Amino acid sequence: MTTTPSSETDTVLAIVAHPDDAEFLCAGTLALLKKAGWQIEMATMTAGDCGSRDLGPEEISTIRKAEAAKAAALLDGGYECMECRDLFIFYDEPTLKKVIRLIRKVRPKIILTMSPSCYMVDHEMTSKIVQSASFATGIANIPTDPVPPWLHTPHLYYIDPMEGKDKFGNQIDPDFVVDISTVIETKEKMLACHESQRKWLMEHHGMDEYMTAMKQFSADRGKLAGVPYGEGFRQHLGHAYPQDNLLAEVLNEHVQKI
Repeated sequence: MTTTPSSETDTVLAIVAHPDDAEFLCAGTLALLKKAGWQIEMATMTAGDCGSRDLGPEEISTIRKAEAAKAAALLDGGYECMECRDLFIFYDEPTLKKVIRLIRKVRPKIILTMSPSCYMVDHEMTSKIVQSASFATGIANIPTDPVPPWLHTPHLYYIDPMEGKDKFGNQIDPDFVVDISTVIETKEKMLACHESQRKWLMEHHGMDEYMTAMKQFSADRGKLAGVPYGEGFRQHLGHAYPQDNLLAEVLNEHVQKI
């Protein structure tokens, strides 16, 4: 269950599509923000209900939400699921209101979410929903009772797409890379909490080396900044969004502009 930070707490909210997306792509940055004194909150759009060959959707969802909560707890963080279904994340009013309500409740200064272009529509739809929800936090005519509007637009950042590629296979370079070399072990521990997903990937994709794949991509991103391990980000700089780079400011000594 996501906690409600005090108004004086600097909070970051990572809203991703599925359990383990954040652990693959931004958990190192979350760990660094935790070290800097920030409150960590994590959310997924789905519970990963299609992530098993052997278990039904309710059973695997229960397992995967527990794994996600366990990973968040390693950073003393909260976790919440928006209870969409895998492959059925829709840009509609009920889903948008769930995410708007979450943002209003958590009141994050920074939001991390999926890349607008990625191999999977769930990832792209999550990105679009979070963008709109971030913009809508202060709109009084969108009620989310009992949570009131919040007159603040968070700093919004997109994490890397999986494998650093868009859906056409084109490379997507980040605007900046966060050096996560000092917290790579924490990132590994968080990903290791997702035992059921590793099993499913082995069965469904014939893919093992769950941890190795994460570390290899982190190493590839790190090379862009000349460090052992990194995570890439692009900031949403559209109209009405903050224009200063708060994430880079907070993690200044760990950030390399590309």
